[in-house]
Amino acid sequence: MDTSQLLKGVLDVAVLAVLREADGYGYEIVRRLRAAGFDEVGDASVYGTLRRLYNSGALTTYVVPSEEGPNRKYYSVNGTGIDLLNRSAKTWREFTAAMSDLIDHGSKEAT
Repeated sequence: MDTSQLLKGVLDVAVLAVLREADGYGYEIVRRLRAAGFDEVGDASVYGTLRRLYNSGALTTYVVPSEEGPNRKYYSVNGTGIDLLNRSAKTWREFTAAMSDLIDHGSKEAT
């Protein structure tokens, strides 16, 4: 199964979950997602997700000077982002439970 389409649907939640653990800058967040098993996550997808979450008010940013090049923009999840993560996690758990039940036991209606 091609997981890239599944990843698109859950990338917001994955990014929020990573940032809940610790603030991070773009490429660091990509690395953390890949380390968590999201091997196919693309840099551009993560940067787009960060922009969208920031624009929606779920993230804040701050700049940290870097000794290795330009300053780095760090992202931090705020209260709005935590609320979004909690709601999305609940939806995800309900969806995956229903999908697992369907796969394991089939439709509950007689056909």
